[in-house]
Amino acid sequence: MDGTPNGAAIAAEGLGVRGPRGWAFRAVDVDAPPGSLVAVVGPSGSGRTCLLLTLTGRMRPSAGRAEVAGLALPRRMAAVRRVSALAHVPGVAELDGSLTVGEHLRERALLQRRFGAPPGALFRTGTLFRTGALFRTGEEKAAREAARTEAVLMSAGLDVSALPKGAGTPVRDLGRLEALRLALALALVGAPRLVAVDDTDLKLTAAERDRAWALLRSLAGAGTTVLAVCAEAPPGDAVVVRTAPAMPQAMSQAPSQAPSQAPKGAADALAETGRP
Repeated sequence: MDGTPNGAAIAAEGLGVRGPRGWAFRAVDVDAPPGSLVAVVGPSGSGRTCLLLTLTGRMRPSAGRAEVAGLALPRRMAAVRRVSALAHVPGVAELDGSLTVGEHLRERALLQRRFGAPPGALFRTGTLFRTGALFRTGEEKAAREAARTEAVLMSAGLDVSALPKGAGTPVRDLGRLEALRLALALALVGAPRLVAVDDTDLKLTAAERDRAWALLRSLAGAGTTVLAVCAEAPPGDAVVVRTAPAMPQAMSQAPSQAPSQAPKGAADALAETGRP
């Protein structure tokens, strides 16, 4: 990565998302300084993923107020998407099991080259064609991309050489923790100020959970704000945000008001708010 990321502060008050079937989540408050590890805790179906998508500018809030990196939601949703990245969110940002680790890394580098370059890069490319310096600059760009890839892999703690087939290892053959490391490395390529990951502790052993949280703490300690959905809060000083239903039990069980039901699928929400 180029330099230490400047983490995004997250502030929210009374935040909620409501859809045709009721509240996905409501009355959520967040106060997290830059470089925080934010643990979104709650049972499955309590709106955790909707909150993650809302705080990364991918789902429009229905109630309350929120700011990410000083950018107000929902007015600055597009700007929030530009400073945030999704590591692993089922149905939205997932690894392709049929691709290898190396193919994922090359694809992400190509996407970063195409969509992550500064606006003036296209004009400079035209100048390079006219001056005949394109080949030399192409080599320099490849070297920078290789260095960036090495840096994000190191930050995510993924040793590609230790995998069964190295970079040629299919993603479907990765363990859960290795897949999480790869997803985080891919998300870090663009040096986002906020990285979000869903189902952090799902299907992990106790030892793997400890390593996963240690990894996320190291990313936060390096300056990137980390937003992690989990079933159980990690020990330590993480900022804990809970999405457990706050309504009375009788009301929470009413089909028309079920707060545990998301207003729509994550893919539908992204279709409304723009691509991640």
